[in-house]
Amino acid sequence: MNMDMKTAKPVYSNKTLGKRIWQYRWIYLLLLPGIVQVAIFAYGPMYGIQLAFRNHNFFDGIWGSPFVGLEHFRRMFSDPMFFRALRNTLTLAFMNLIVGFPVPIILAILINEIRNRKFSRTLQTIFTFPNFLSWIIISGIVFQLFGSAGVINTTVQTFFPNWGNSVLRSGHQFRWMLVFSQIWQSAGWTSIMYLAAITGIDPGLYESATIDGAGRFQRIWYITWPGMRFMALMMLILAAGGLLSGNFDQIFQLHNANVLPQAEILSIYNFRLFRGLMPNYGYITALGLFTGIINGLLLLTANRISAKIRGESVFAANKG
Repeated sequence: MNMDMKTAKPVYSNKTLGKRIWQYRWIYLLLLPGIVQVAIFAYGPMYGIQLAFRNHNFFDGIWGSPFVGLEHFRRMFSDPMFFRALRNTLTLAFMNLIVGFPVPIILAILINEIRNRKFSRTLQTIFTFPNFLSWIIISGIVFQLFGSAGVINTTVQTFFPNWGNSVLRSGHQFRWMLVFSQIWQSAGWTSIMYLAAITGIDPGLYESATIDGAGRFQRIWYITWPGMRFMALMMLILAAGGLLSGNFDQIFQLHNANVLPQAEILSIYNFRLFRGLMPNYGYITALGLFTGIINGLLLLTANRISAKIRGESVFAANKG
């Protein structure tokens, strides 16, 4: 492929697809293991999506099970437990988005403003470390701090005897604990992406702004933020694409019967159905298919909104 300087558009050679593949055969050979892995583990299991439209019978198999059409979806939309899980999922997602999304951006800006590079790298390591802890370990820390006999809960009840239940037993407090523990675990790691975007900014812009008398906050607002704005938009779109997924590992490790009405998201609800005595695999598959389709539509909608605002979509911008 070469470039026509007048039109600035790629011009492809007249070689057939087969000849081009043969020309770059060694590159395609290197890609082959990854392609096979994706085909087997990502696209292969999609064969089972048809369970969402069948009344699965273990002995008859997938193809032998009777076709029931949209029966599982009709049952889903008439189930009050489904709507409770959907409401909890959306509530926690928006809480994480509104409260948690700006934190890595602010953290990246603060770390970038530290003049002592050694100190800033140390802080970056400290903030990134929780990302490498599993939610089993983090849940143990949370129980030790906020459990009925936890350090923080015991201290609070000492000074405020009428405080009531611990955070882990109060549904609304439990939601905020989920949000802040998620921020603690992931903010440092996510800030690395924003710091990478900041490193792409021309240092000469800061020098020129300083000479012209711009203060620190002015440099941040007019230079740093525009330089990382595209990364923030891309992260926001990706977050929209996982809006209904939720953090299964986090809630599964921390929830209990007292907070289930406020903490049961769709993935937890799906897991409870699967763990039942006689799970309905068709209904469970329909629930998973619904979640995947809505996440995909949200991703495309967020990208379309980005295209309207910026004049180009994030994915189209990445192609160049």
